[in-house]
Amino acid sequence: MDHATYAEFPDTLAVRELRVRVSRRGFRTQVFVVVTTLLDAVLYSAQDLANLYRERWHCELDLRSIKVALGMEVLRGKTPERIRKELWIYVLAYNLIRAVMGRAALQAGLCPRQLSFTGALQAVNGFTPALVLAKGSVLAALLAALLASVASYRVGKRPNRIEPRAVKRRPKPHRLLKTPRPKARKRLEMGRAA
Repeated sequence: MDHATYAEFPDTLAVRELRVRVSRRGFRTQVFVVVTTLLDAVLYSAQDLANLYRERWHCELDLRSIKVALGMEVLRGKTPERIRKELWIYVLAYNLIRAVMGRAALQAGLCPRQLSFTGALQAVNGFTPALVLAKGSVLAALLAALLASVASYRVGKRPNRIEPRAVKRRPKPHRLLKTPRPKARKRLEMGRAA
């Protein structure tokens, strides 16, 4: 942040502090504090803010959707510029899938969170070759079929879901490459272990 931007901030900031008690079994945290600039207690009740805070879990699920469903677990760019471009492509793809999910949910009278991201991704990937070639009324029919297909992929009702905090994926049996690849190749050529 530059000096001019920092200077624009007020010297003090009024905040509201809420202590929220969690009464659900299986939740790690029993009491937590939410600090907010939403000061009006009548307009923004403590329970509303607690519920909103709980919805933050969707951020973690959305990041997982980008990383796992779209394949962003490993970035392939070699320069910062290429990595930035790669990240923007993933964000664009994610937003396009979410936009299709939004339209499908609206048409089906559902909330977009009731639809499966992975199911929507598979439907979009399946329909794309036909959509690229279609024109006119065929295109309109295919789009309607795509939206109906996306709306059919629903996630179950999972309120208060309890999941173990453990990693299921097993590590690969290969050793990690801890030296640059050219150096490791030379070591192999010389008959030594990489």
